[in-house]
Amino acid sequence: MIRRWTLGIVLFVVTVTTSAEAARIKDIATIEGIRENQLIGYGLVVGLDRTGDMVIGGQFTAQAMMSMLNKMGINLILDPIQLLTRNIASVMATAKLPPFSRPGMTIDVVVSSMANAKSIQGGTLLLTPLKAPNQQVYAVAQGPISIGGFMGGGGGGGAKSGSSTVTKNHQAAGIVPGGAIIEKDVPMNIEAWDSVSINLRQADFTTAIRLADAIDSVLGAGTAVPISSGQVRTSVPASFQGRVVQYIATVEGLDVMVDVPAKVVVNERTGTVVLGEHVRLSTCAIAHGNLTITVKDTVSVSQPTAPFMGSSNGQTEVIKNQDTEVQEDPARLLVVDETVTLGEVVRALNAVGVTPRDLVSILAAMKSAGALQASLEII
Repeated sequence: MIRRWTLGIVLFVVTVTTSAEAARIKDIATIEGIRENQLIGYGLVVGLDRTGDMVIGGQFTAQAMMSMLNKMGINLILDPIQLLTRNIASVMATAKLPPFSRPGMTIDVVVSSMANAKSIQGGTLLLTPLKAPNQQVYAVAQGPISIGGFMGGGGGGGAKSGSSTVTKNHQAAGIVPGGAIIEKDVPMNIEAWDSVSINLRQADFTTAIRLADAIDSVLGAGTAVPISSGQVRTSVPASFQGRVVQYIATVEGLDVMVDVPAKVVVNERTGTVVLGEHVRLSTCAIAHGNLTITVKDTVSVSQPTAPFMGSSNGQTEVIKNQDTEVQEDPARLLVVDETVTLGEVVRALNAVGVTPRDLVSILAAMKSAGALQASLEII
């Protein structure tokens, strides 16, 4: 067995400046009041191959099944637990109600197991009302479930528990494509709007001002007013009165130079590092070296001279030896000149020869020292 520990030490500073690129307003902002609405409902999935809810932990499934049968005129005088044949499972159904949806349209439904079902593969979602937070029913879901995978072997079909299984994808959740029919719409009369508020997905004062200027340059001065770093309020011009849809389409198609703060995002688990275009670093000298500690375990056997002779009392023994080696890579001092483009930053970092994981530690040290002129976000 060999175990290694590597310690990296790096310091550096560089400078980056690049110009922002234009983006459509529809790609960086949303219209206030036009959004999706969340729906949720409780339902039952039937038709499973003995992979549904078990007796222990599935009591509410049995109660729901009994209640459904009673509503259908089937009155059973027995313990509800006896209904759990493992061919049924309790699930939560969720969906998103799009804006301007009308009764009769269909939407997708996500179905997720609530209890201890092993798999809902091959099951059918029974009639499930989908409600909004105001407890009103806006859609009704029903249909066969697709999980985009499978489970085979000992885990399904009534096989003995503990047997080996082969699974693909997550088995406790699935989707019913177009499985919900919208029964009620959300009233919205945008044609009566005399103003439209635009909300930026990434709040920024500079971008908000540029967005207002872009609208004013096309639709007239004073049409748009920045309210905050994340919102711009626009007045519907007289030429678009009664035609707010056309007005919104015109605004969404305009290009805006997006400005964002300098940011560095690192993922220490995967070693991923993303540098924003405005990240600035200063000229500096870099010293980088690695300290590697290697621990090697070896096993040897001590054999007596005559182990099989009756007069010998010797015994075979196993002896474990452990060797530890410490190696420090020679560090060299490098000078990184000031850079003005992202490409120069990349070339400078490549010249240092650090790995992405080393770069995570380097950026954190630079931020602490005040050498990194950007916000550092670790995810």
